[in-house]
Amino acid sequence: MKSAVLVFPGTNRETDIAGAIERSAGIKPHMVWHGDSDLPKVDLIVVAGGFSYGDYLRCGAMAAHSPIMREVKARAEKGVPVLAVCNGFQIAAEIGLVPGVLMRNAHLQFVCGDVNLKVESSQSLFTHRYQAGQVIRVPVAHAEGNYFADDDTLKRLEDRGQVAFRYCDSTGDVTVGNPNGSIRNIAGVFNDTKTVLGMMPHPENATEALFGGTDGKPLFDALAAALV
Repeated sequence: MKSAVLVFPGTNRETDIAGAIERSAGIKPHMVWHGDSDLPKVDLIVVAGGFSYGDYLRCGAMAAHSPIMREVKARAEKGVPVLAVCNGFQIAAEIGLVPGVLMRNAHLQFVCGDVNLKVESSQSLFTHRYQAGQVIRVPVAHAEGNYFADDDTLKRLEDRGQVAFRYCDSTGDVTVGNPNGSIRNIAGVFNDTKTVLGMMPHPENATEALFGGTDGKPLFDALAAALV
């Protein structure tokens, strides 16, 4: 699996997610600077987390206009898979790769720690190594992770199985465990074709047992298996 990880001024998880990809796929990703206008031919594009442009104006708003994002959007429209995590999710939402928006956390505080996630769909190239209904535990670290979409969009997401993950407790109860106020406890969503996944939690930081857990590793294993 050939992949590219985007690097913006202010991102801080690009090396983490590159390492997670390499451990699953056995090959280092291309690291692509946001100011470039072209991407190498790859099987997967990753928009990593952090604080692109210092989160000035609005999280992801400035990064959405970086030259590389025009090519990312063009590749995504042709079916190239895109994984967008945390700040990457915010950027992907800004350019319309996934539905909805990310707002300030409801309690107006930065949240950092492990959360439980319920896998809502195993029917995607990102999640086919999980079971639907499975509860996994991965970290979050954000101040603007409060997912929102209007009623029509939410109905479409639910009807089409585009909700990927929801915040929950250890038993899978999705009415609790919400760290940021996201509507319907949504932690991650797919685009219409399930070739783009945007999620706030950081699966790349749950891929090594020595660092606290491996519940995020199946996501990268799934990609490596699907995109050989």
